[in-house]
Formats: sequence, structure tokens, C-alpha cells
Amino acid sequence: MSTTQAGPARRSRRAGYTAATHRSILEAARRLFRERGYFAVKVEEVARAARVSPATVYAVAGGKAGLLRSLMRLCAAAPAVTANLELIDRAGDPGRVLDLVAATTLDMRREWGDVLRVIMATAPHEPDAAASLAEATERYRSGLRLAAQRLARIGALRSGVDVAHADALLWFYFGYSSLFTLVDDLHWSDGEAVAWLRTAAADALLAPAAGA
Repeated sequence: MSTTQAGPARRSRRAGYTAATHRSILEAARRLFRERGYFAVKVEEVARAARVSPATVYAVAGGKAGLLRSLMRLCAAAPAVTANLELIDRAGDPGRVLDLVAATTLDMRREWGDVLRVIMATAPHEPDAAASLAEATERYRSGLRLAAQRLARIGALRSGVDVAHADALLWFYFGYSSLFTLVDDLHWSDGEAVAWLRTAAADALLAPAAGA
């Protein structure tokens, strides 16, 4: 290999190693945060679980605050969310809009519920966590606003329910609290909880002629 080729190859290998190390650290942190809570976990324990040095955790992931921020950004950027938002924006049937919102909620619960619980428990006591939660919540709520706007455009909203009201109702039914209450406190299954929330949202939002 020539000298000119060696430089880019080394940089590529280094970038691949850094990305793999970051993933390993994130996976270790996610497991430890889930099992013990954010504040009970030390950087040294994350490093040991990921088989790296504490200095590497700080350098690659930004310490505990950086780890939680990265996990929340991955949650907010989940591919299922992006794909469903595109489908919502094209849906012509109000029932389909709510089905997509419910499916997104269920996907997020199953894939990222542990991260959401950790950051919601941490945010009241940690400014960085609060900022990460606010960023992710705004992204999630923008999807609910899109659904409210789509329902309004296809003439599906109940009389007296405008876009702002629909947005608020969608947040009430499909935000964090309602689902966690049904599943964590009342011990419903994920599927049962989301199905009930979807039916209740349809009753609250949709005009009788619109269908659910």
C-alpha cells in the first residue's frame, strides 16, 4: 500500500474502532442505568463493563451526562419514528393516522422504554438530563402535532376540536405518562395499553362520521 493510501486507511480503521467503542460503552451504560439508576452508576463501572478505561468513557462518550444524552438522541431519532411520520403525513384515513401514532408509541415503549424511564427519573435532579429530555420530547411532540394537523386537513376532527386541542389530546393519550401508568402501575400489557389509548383517542378526537 502506498503512503498516500495508508493515511486514509488508518483514519478509517481508527474511526471504525472509535464507533465500535462508543457503541460498547453506550450498551454497558444503558444496561447499568436500567438496572441501578443513573445516579447509582459510576463512570468506572461503565468502563469496566465496556472493557475500556474510565478516561476512554470521558474521551469517547463525554462521561455519564454524555452517555445519557447520546442514548436519548438515539431514542428520539429511532428509524420507526421517522418512517411513521412520513406515513402519517400521507394518510388519508383518520383511523390510519391514529394507528400509526399508536404503533409509534408501542415501538418506542418496547425499544426505548428503559431509557425513557431513566431520563424521566433523572431529569428533575440533573440539568443535562432535563435538557436531553426536553430535546427528545419536542421531537416526539412535533410528530403528534403532525398527526393533529393531518386529521384537521382531512376533516376528521370532532366539532369544537381544533389543531391545538387535538395536539394536546394526542399528547395526553400518547405521551409518556398515560402509557407508563397503564403498564407500570396497572400492569396492563404494552399491547393492551396502546390499543385502549388508541380507542380512547379516537372517541375524543374524531367526528362520528370520520370513522375510527
